[in-house]
Amino acid sequence: MERVNDMTQRTRILIALGVLVALAALVLGVDAWQRAQLGPEPELPPGSIPIRMDGRLVGGFTAGDLEALQEASFVDAEEGKTQDGWMLRDVLLLRVKRSALRPTTLVRVSSSSRGKTVEVIWAEVDDPANMVMFDLSGRGTLKLVSLLPQLDVRDEWVQDVDGIEIVSRGESE
Repeated sequence: MERVNDMTQRTRILIALGVLVALAALVLGVDAWQRAQLGPEPELPPGSIPIRMDGRLVGGFTAGDLEALQEASFVDAEEGKTQDGWMLRDVLLLRVKRSALRPTTLVRVSSSSRGKTVEVIWAEVDDPANMVMFDLSGRGTLKLVSLLPQLDVRDEWVQDVDGIEIVSRGESE
């Protein structure tokens, strides 16, 4: 009798292990299939500023890409200097479809060398009156400037921009 119980317990353990292995294989298989559907991440040329959407690299841009865009300018209130460059909206639309951007979509622009990040929503970026744009710094790097209250003075600007992250929100518009 004890031998029969031993056998059934061993059989149960083997069945449980088999189910766990099958579940793990299923999860790994689904993950591999999803990655294959998305295709490979793009390769960026040296000096590109990457654009990520929901953690996935969707592209990037270089100074050469900016030359094709319409320039914009405004005079900053702090020092009365003209800031001219390219609208962040236009830069993002080089690599991201407008239909993927909802008014509440978060756009995070960062500089790792400065340890600085600014977050704005797509509705703010898309509104031309806010002048959310890139300007060239004196050193030839990009800085994010704007007329938005959270970005309207030099201390708030993001200098030496080296990354953009777009975060979709689950809200329906």
